[in-house]
Amino acid sequence: MRKKNLPKISIRFTSPEDRAGILSILKETNFFRPQELLVAEEVLDDALARGAEGHYQSFVAEDGRDIVGWVCFGPTPCTLGTFDVYWIVVDPGKQHCGIGSTLMQYAADIIEGRNGRMIIAETSGTQRYLSTRRFYEKLNYRRAACVENFYAQGDDKVIYVRLLKESKGV
Repeated sequence: MRKKNLPKISIRFTSPEDRAGILSILKETNFFRPQELLVAEEVLDDALARGAEGHYQSFVAEDGRDIVGWVCFGPTPCTLGTFDVYWIVVDPGKQHCGIGSTLMQYAADIIEGRNGRMIIAETSGTQRYLSTRRFYEKLNYRRAACVENFYAQGDDKVIYVRLLKESKGV
């Protein structure tokens, strides 16, 4: 699909007023099972309750009036400098405009500023998620592993890694 022009967006820390818009976008993508939507809601609620000091770091992209994307990430427990991207979603009507890429780079910049050295992103191996896997690959995430039948029979977990800087030891 051809990339549209990037709309003028701003990215900011998520506020409680954004909750309904984020949940709406998650549902409108028609990608996520009901259980996954519940997990997204729990993660979002924790991010909103704990704010910048919490584990989940949550940011929205807005086009001046509407929420058009959401990214949520945090440090991977029991690691030094590794972060997980828990959620990345863009309004279906605004996809292929560069919003997702911009959100991911925004997250990477914050992670690197917090001495992050590695970002992990996980997704489904089904055909439905081919565009998601291509998205990560376009952003220089390397396919590092595949756990067969992880989500369900015939639905593998594909793990992507992006190195931000070389490890200098601990």
